[in-house]
Amino acid sequence: MALTSLRVVEYGARVYRRTWRGSVISTFLNPVLFLLAMGVGLGTLVDEGSGGATIDLPYLTFLAPGLLAATAMQTAAGDSSYPVMAGIKWRKTYEAALATPIGVGDLVLGHLGWVGIRLVFVTGVYAVIMTLFGATTLWQGLLSIPPAVLTGLAFAAPVTAYTARLKQETGLSNMFRFGIVPLFLFSGTFFPVEQLPDAIEPLAYATPLWHGVSLCRGLALGLDFTVHPLLSAAYLAAWMVAGGLLAHRFMRRRLVV
Repeated sequence: MALTSLRVVEYGARVYRRTWRGSVISTFLNPVLFLLAMGVGLGTLVDEGSGGATIDLPYLTFLAPGLLAATAMQTAAGDSSYPVMAGIKWRKTYEAALATPIGVGDLVLGHLGWVGIRLVFVTGVYAVIMTLFGATTLWQGLLSIPPAVLTGLAFAAPVTAYTARLKQETGLSNMFRFGIVPLFLFSGTFFPVEQLPDAIEPLAYATPLWHGVSLCRGLALGLDFTVHPLLSAAYLAAWMVAGGLLAHRFMRRRLVV
């Protein structure tokens, strides 16, 4: 990463040093609440019914790695939507940065670099919490962090590109409403996608979140992979690279006259 890109990462770190308290709930409390409510509370009912036989695992164990990947997706989408819109439109910090030796490519690369650092921290916390809940071992939990980070970056790059094209912020709420939330619900996080209707099941396999869930679940639980893990990793990397290239293109159109 070029020195000028590292300056963008440094800017993100300096801002976060003053605003980290606002993310404490989402980073520490949300994993605990989700695992308590869905994994322990609902999981007890699932394990007593037909769900336990269907997935052949305690529901908490099945759910935790999927939530790890989904948390990475949500964190990356959040950090690459409204903050990017603020840098372009509201606070115009990106225009100020471009008045220095920093270029558009540095902005995009530095932004994704900072998001990656945030993802390492957030997914690391989540991995420790799901280990404390007994969903996996500490070593397997740590193994699931890299694919979770890759999953987050596979969303961060295209969301950054999408945001760079928007003139109005209403498009961001629509993205979360019609994109992120359905992916969260129907990409294998809460139940195997094989239980979806036959017409929808192939769409679930095509989503990057499903590949992230598959990687995290396979590594955290030692399960067989439906798709070869290298193919899933390559698929997520392709989303990240393509999204980064589009983000650079759209950011240049938006900011460079």
